[in-house]
Amino acid sequence: MRYFFRGKTLFIRGDFRAASTGVNGGLRRVTTIINHTVGGELDHADPIRPLDEIAAGMGFSRDFFGLLTAVDIRHSCILHYDFITLFVTAGVTNPNPAPGTPGTINLVIHSGEGLTDGALLEGLTTATMAKADALRALGHSFSGTTTDAVVSACEGPACHEYAGTATEAGSRIYQAAFHGVREALARHEGRVERKTPSMFVFSRYGGDHWVEWTPEDCPYYPCHFEGQRCDYCYCPLYPCQDEELGQWVESRNGGKVWNCARCTLLHEPEVAGYLKAHPEAGLRELKRVSPGKRVTSRESRAR
Repeated sequence: MRYFFRGKTLFIRGDFRAASTGVNGGLRRVTTIINHTVGGELDHADPIRPLDEIAAGMGFSRDFFGLLTAVDIRHSCILHYDFITLFVTAGVTNPNPAPGTPGTINLVIHSGEGLTDGALLEGLTTATMAKADALRALGHSFSGTTTDAVVSACEGPACHEYAGTATEAGSRIYQAAFHGVREALARHEGRVERKTPSMFVFSRYGGDHWVEWTPEDCPYYPCHFEGQRCDYCYCPLYPCQDEELGQWVESRNGGKVWNCARCTLLHEPEVAGYLKAHPEAGLRELKRVSPGKRVTSRESRAR
């Protein structure tokens, strides 16, 4: 899965088995999920038209799921919880009639581990329940707006049969959506100010909690080398399985996990800049851009 922002649009790209309640929705394979900010130009009679134009302008096929919102895409929140990533934009225009709060609550769930079709559909329910609980926790008397939409997507062979709150997948979806809706509303309503989309990571260090990650406040900088770029602290190529960059190691659960702690490829300024400009570049292409192997700060200190 890759995701990137262009103007007023979030693009999520991959080879997905997905279910959607949004524009062009259903249950099928898609390669693109789009969340686009619209203004007064939206033709409510034909909401797919602006998304068709956006997809065509990027050179993408029409096999996409689309979401539309009046919320500024800069107020997006991205939440990472193990193999679950959740994207959310949130506003509560309706049924809340208060002026100056345009929007819709759009949720996109991505699982890096495969879900059955039943689990994909159950993921929609779990995220919707979390959204309703988040609104109630904020003191709202309604469980959503009249235009909310949810997408549930996965990649890889199905290994999760269910996605209710008692399951590994569902518990992560619920917690990400519950936290994400509240944080996205805080940004849209001006209670929290950010100039770019916000990223959160579920951390187990010092007790389970959500951490908002920003390059400016990262306590580990520089974790690799002075002058590194931190645009891709959470690598979109993971697990690349390139043994020049990482290796499989034993996990605490007895399985295998891809360890790339020493890889600095996407922290190299030249590579990070290239990937920003070419967000779907492959690993081989990025390695060609790399000026050479970087030495990690840990290795440097050891020397």
